[in-house]
Amino acid sequence: MNETDIDRLLHIKTVGTLEVLNQSVHYNRYEATPYQALDEFFLDYELKNTDRVVDFGSGKGRLPFYINYHCHTPVIGIEMSNKLHREALENLDDYMRKAKYKIHSITFEKCLAQEYEIKARDNVFYFFNPFSVQIFMKVVENILQSADQHPRTIDLILYYPTTAYIQFLETRTTFEFVKEVKVSGLYERNENERFLIFRFRVNE
Repeated sequence: MNETDIDRLLHIKTVGTLEVLNQSVHYNRYEATPYQALDEFFLDYELKNTDRVVDFGSGKGRLPFYINYHCHTPVIGIEMSNKLHREALENLDDYMRKAKYKIHSITFEKCLAQEYEIKARDNVFYFFNPFSVQIFMKVVENILQSADQHPRTIDLILYYPTTAYIQFLETRTTFEFVKEVKVSGLYERNENERFLIFRFRVNE
C-alpha cells in the first residue's frame, strides 16, 4: 500500500507537501515520517502498553495514530502550529469514529516543545528533526530533570538524525547509544534514512 492507502485505512489525512510554518531558524518545516520507515522501525523496536510515547513536532498526528493502531500504546503529540494541531484534532475525530477499540490514549497538546511538562509516565520520546539543537538541548534537559524526580528508563528515538543532536547526546548527557535501525531501500540512497535509539538507564 502507498501512503495514501495507509492514511485511508486509518481514516486520517497526513499525506501532503512539506510546509514551512515558522520563519524562526529554530523550527524546521513539517514533514511526516514515511510509513515505510515506521514499518521497518517497529519490526525492530517493541512498545508496551505500559509505555507512553511523546512525539515532539507531531504535526497532523501520523506517528500517534500509527502507534495507537499497531501497538495500542498511549501517545502524546506536541505541536506548536495552530494549523497542524487543528488538523491533528480533525484526524482524531475521524479516527475515533472508526476505531474498533478505545482510543483515549491519544492526546494532542499545542505548545512549544521546551514548555511541555514532562509527565512521570512519559518514557519514550520521538524526534524527527523538529527544531534546532538549542531547543533539543532544553527538551532533553527537561526529560532528565523528570528522570531525576521520577527514576525510570527513558528512550529517545531519533529519525533522520542530525550530527548536532548526536554529538550533544554523546558528549553532554548520560544517554547511551543502544541501536541503529536502517530503513531498507531508502538508506542505500540516503544514509540519513535511519533511526537511532539513545537510552537513559536508572542506576541500580
